[in-house]
Amino acid sequence: MEKNIEKAPPYIKPKNKRLSIRRVKDRRYSSHNIDGELPDSAIPRDVQRKLRGLFSEIEREFEKVCIENAELQAKIEVVTAKYKAFQSGDKSDPGADILQDTTAAVRSANKKPSAGQLMSQKLKTTYKVSTSKIVSSLKIPNQAINLECHQIHEFCGHKDGIWEVTCSRPNLQLIATASADRTARVWHIESGQCLTQYHGHNGSVNSVRFHPTDQLICSGAGDTTCHIWKPSLSFTDFRSKSPSTLDSPSSSRPGSGDDEQDEDLEAPDGQHTYKMRAPLLELSGHEGPVVSADWWANGKQIVTASWDRTIKLWDAESARVVHTLEGHENELTHACTHAVHKLIVSSSRDTTFRLWDFRLPTMHSVNVFQGHSDTVTSAVFTNKAEHVVSGSDDRTVKVWDLKNMRAPLATINLDSAVNRLSISPIQNVIAIPQDNRQVRLFDLNGNRLARLPRRHRQGHRRMVCSACWYDDSNSKNISLVTAGFDKRALGWSITF
Repeated sequence: MEKNIEKAPPYIKPKNKRLSIRRVKDRRYSSHNIDGELPDSAIPRDVQRKLRGLFSEIEREFEKVCIENAELQAKIEVVTAKYKAFQSGDKSDPGADILQDTTAAVRSANKKPSAGQLMSQKLKTTYKVSTSKIVSSLKIPNQAINLECHQIHEFCGHKDGIWEVTCSRPNLQLIATASADRTARVWHIESGQCLTQYHGHNGSVNSVRFHPTDQLICSGAGDTTCHIWKPSLSFTDFRSKSPSTLDSPSSSRPGSGDDEQDEDLEAPDGQHTYKMRAPLLELSGHEGPVVSADWWANGKQIVTASWDRTIKLWDAESARVVHTLEGHENELTHACTHAVHKLIVSSSRDTTFRLWDFRLPTMHSVNVFQGHSDTVTSAVFTNKAEHVVSGSDDRTVKVWDLKNMRAPLATINLDSAVNRLSISPIQNVIAIPQDNRQVRLFDLNGNRLARLPRRHRQGHRRMVCSACWYDDSNSKNISLVTAGFDKRALGWSITF
């Protein structure tokens, strides 16, 4: 026997020529190579080999479990038959025949299959079952949705990084930016022209929001205050005014100073912006910087979040504090209100975010959620208030169901810290700005849709701090505005 083995050639040509495998010069057009690899697959070959090894180990373990299961099932049947015979009073051994049959079945199961059967079984289990499961578990871009992203506008003029960008109602066609240069600016979204500069704060402006119905803006800053102010001029009024009636560096209106004169030098030729300092109303009461300010209750109240670990609810007309919400153990990073329901979600450096519910007029409740391992930078509602999406410095974004907050519905793993994200109210697309200058788009199921381009001089040059959707229900185009610490805000056209 040993001599025959020694004389055997290293390779024996198969008798059946139809089963022979021939090498193809251009491997791209062959369905499999000799090793069973898939050249057209996106998975690298070394990863394929590791996967095949793991699959074979799983198959061997599964066969062992099946054999043990068959033996145990046979013993259970024998014991059951004996128990029934004992109950009926029969002293014979009815389980003997069953034991013989099951033993024969187990022996036939232990019989080694032929090479063809093994190959067929391997193809069925490995390539059909295992590969499909792995491919479905991987977060690949959704091939059913083709998103085309193009940078169409650039809003320049700030002297320092932009912390937040926000969009107005679609009929106004305005955006506003809050910057570390102590100013907030209002821009026309189509022309990219700066219409108003607000210089009323004495610290970095961290947040800015449009009123839901009126032409008012609230802004929160590092000087521990929140200001309510009204943009001096809309874009339509600007086009109808003559240049002599516009604000200029040499004007002597109240609130303008010498330090503002160089701001107009950056505006394009023939364009002037209004500068204002005096707010309509000042909300003062926090002991730390105000990091977020938002309108609430249809614009009748304002919600502010501060580094003093508190959230304050203000009356927008009297500047009186209605409620002070406490509970976070560290500085707050963001607060978001829902447009319809009386809900507030706040995020903090204590790795938690909290849901404050004021829907019952007699009482309010708070729920604490611990789903991240690092600072929660933002938490926002979806349009129907059925989900909350949270982003964190732990490089994850999680989607939560408000009816069951024990575990997230989806977890999006990223390669950099997440800043103030935004959700499209029409398409439910999550825009995720990151520290690594990237902006990625995902759906609520955690599927990656696109990444905003950063080639051909597109994209941000420093970390992206904020994103805001500008949705138009009458168009398939979604406009997205992003802002970062490269002192710019960028407008994007995203087409399905």
